[in-house]
Amino acid sequence: MQTFRDFEVILVDNGSEDCASDGLQEKYPSLDLHIHRLSSNRGFAAANNIGASLARGQWLALLNADAFSNPDWLEQLLKASEEKPEFSFFASRQLQANQPELLDGAGDAYHVSGLAWRRYFGYPADQFGLMSREVFSACAAAALYSREAFLRVGGFDEDFFSYYEDVDLSFRLRLRGFRCLYVPNAIVKHVGSASTGARSDFSLYHWQRNLIWSFVQNMPSALMWRALPLHILANIIFQIHFILRGHGVILWKAKVDALRGLSLALHKRRKIQNESNIGAAELLPKMEHGFLQPYLLNYNIRKRLRLE
Repeated sequence: MQTFRDFEVILVDNGSEDCASDGLQEKYPSLDLHIHRLSSNRGFAAANNIGASLARGQWLALLNADAFSNPDWLEQLLKASEEKPEFSFFASRQLQANQPELLDGAGDAYHVSGLAWRRYFGYPADQFGLMSREVFSACAAAALYSREAFLRVGGFDEDFFSYYEDVDLSFRLRLRGFRCLYVPNAIVKHVGSASTGARSDFSLYHWQRNLIWSFVQNMPSALMWRALPLHILANIIFQIHFILRGHGVILWKAKVDALRGLSLALHKRRKIQNESNIGAAELLPKMEHGFLQPYLLNYNIRKRLRLE
């Protein structure tokens, strides 16, 4: 239960086969609970867009089924929204559910190559992610969005189905001038990819396909040609990496399907860029730039843990 009580709960049952949502209204009669059942799994993006369209409040608090919030999670997010009105969406402090001494993320970082990651993933929670700061993006497993801003940019891109859809949404929000704040006191424990598997073919396919679409649709023209060689290099590196680990077929399919969808991505790009109201010079400082930075994340985690 949450310490902040003035909220409604919209549960979108995304075609579950185990009847998990049955009986919840009777079990939690004190909640203002609305259950919307889908006949099939339409993906994370579509399910959340449906929830947003049904919501009546000023704020949208998204919480995955595999994210378990502290009692004051919502209170802390709303407190941040009142104290920092210049921000329109907010990232939570995520702990790894099975190893809560380690961070699952402290907001998302976005690299000019098009790669994104959760800040401080795998780092000791008692040493990192302790301070509030502006971040590029919020992990939608546990995040707060202004409903007005969310709807203005069209919500999640449903063609993404799942994975990278929150990075893409954050990019579009930033292009419209909205900013994201990381709130260290808004804490959740997150399992992560509980329904699909962290390195399943499903998650790898959608991640590697969607990062291309997000880059093509959102990267401003003033940065596109400068960043394109880094983007191509990143895709080649990941292709080689996963081929060596036995996932070459699914990665190849992801890249082929991404290219097949480029025509639609370019069509979306024209609309997104025409609606953008910030310049590349304002956006670039919010991105990561280190040439090797995306590829050394796991090495840096292992190195730090060895020094503990």
